[in-house]
Amino acid sequence: MKRALLEAETAYDSEEIPVGAVVVCEGRVIARAHNLTERLNDVTAHAEMQAITAAADYLGGKFLNGCTMYVTLEPCAMCAGAIGWARVGRLVFGASDPKKGFTTFSTKLLHPSTEVVTGVMAEESTELLQRFFRERR
Repeated sequence: MKRALLEAETAYDSEEIPVGAVVVCEGRVIARAHNLTERLNDVTAHAEMQAITAAADYLGGKFLNGCTMYVTLEPCAMCAGAIGWARVGRLVFGASDPKKGFTTFSTKLLHPSTEVVTGVMAEESTELLQRFFRERR
């Protein structure tokens, strides 16, 4: 999760909403990403989407069932759906998102075998997000 938080800080420095994601497989980081929605002018360029694409490319296949994805913020419904389709084996996220997070809508967006761990480094993730939005308001 520390590496995901570093990705979120990179997003923050680039004036992107500070969300970072890292995919680990067999103890190795195989993908890392952060939000790129402003830079790419693409509402789908969330950190999770970027990380899924990079991990699938690295593995040479679309399924990530042996992987763990670490994300600093609870994924939205779009990203949770993609995480489900990619069959990510384990999802670990930091800060909860009561407005846009997938658990607000349905936990059935994920693959049934995906293990979910919440609240890891939530305080640090929340603080970075709050600082970002406070500076822009």
